[in-house]
Amino acid sequence: MKNKRNYTDYLRRLNALRKEMYGIKPEAVEERKKPSDTYATAFWETMHTGVPKNVMKKGSDGSGGYLVPDTFENRLVKALTEKNVFRQIATTIPTTRKLIIPVSLGGVNATWMTENEPYTFCEAEFGKVEINAHKLGTSIKVSDEMLEDGGIDLEKYIEEVFAERIGSAEEDAFINGDGNGKPVGLVYQAPVGVETIEVGKISADDLVDLELSVSEGYRKNAVWVMSNDAYCRLSQLRHYHGESIWGKGLNDESPMKLMGHPVYISNYMDDVAPGNVPVMFGDFSFYWIGDRGKRVVKRLVERYADRGQVAYITTERVDAKLVLPDAVKLLKVKADEE
Repeated sequence: MKNKRNYTDYLRRLNALRKEMYGIKPEAVEERKKPSDTYATAFWETMHTGVPKNVMKKGSDGSGGYLVPDTFENRLVKALTEKNVFRQIATTIPTTRKLIIPVSLGGVNATWMTENEPYTFCEAEFGKVEINAHKLGTSIKVSDEMLEDGGIDLEKYIEEVFAERIGSAEEDAFINGDGNGKPVGLVYQAPVGVETIEVGKISADDLVDLELSVSEGYRKNAVWVMSNDAYCRLSQLRHYHGESIWGKGLNDESPMKLMGHPVYISNYMDDVAPGNVPVMFGDFSFYWIGDRGKRVVKRLVERYADRGQVAYITTERVDAKLVLPDAVKLLKVKADEE
């Protein structure tokens, strides 16, 4: 069996071929593959045991927390998207610092000119939109016994709790946030496109007016965002010839449609009542969500040690702004006339 070679010999020859083909050391190829898996393994061991490994240093936030592994970060973002309406229709961008986005406040229309007539020059006006970072977090507690006996899938549990709580808090702030330690909500950023015709009521005519209040260029990709109460009332509306103004998407996974535009329901939009804003319409791709860095998980031991429990704090830093106010308009319910 002179042609038989052992594993070490084949590995040596394979590494030599890699080096020849790629011009780099084979060890370097392997090192590129290992860190993320190594960090992920060490991360969850640390979350279970509380004893950090050396590899965890690169993910430390300097205050006892650790950046979540890339694979888990992706799962968290996906879970958030399922729970938060705006992460489905807005534009999400990763940020490392405060973003200052210049926006045009107005322009000059083109004019018809006679031959040799001089051009009229006007200065364009610009404003700015700033996307900062507001800290949002949630905490959970787990018993020592559950961790020691493997009675809990810690990774999945943190993912589910994070998505449910953080997703809900985000959606509420993206609509109603007052800007005090949280994003400024859309009801304070987008202009009112229409006030309902009747006091305390909403009609099909109001929806048509709201749709037309958004410029044609933004209506192409526009969607409706409304409250449950608005949806219940509007679902009973009919065209003048008796057909429902509602329609379904092309498949079961598509959102329902109203006047040809997808509809999204939010629990944090107002009910239909005087002075409230129960419906928004527009192109929400101009609503930018800035995710600052990666999510962080911190393990707390001493605080609940006397109760035989371990706590976990999960945090993120996020902000959101409507970078083009004319792209989204609000429907406001007419208040009582004095």
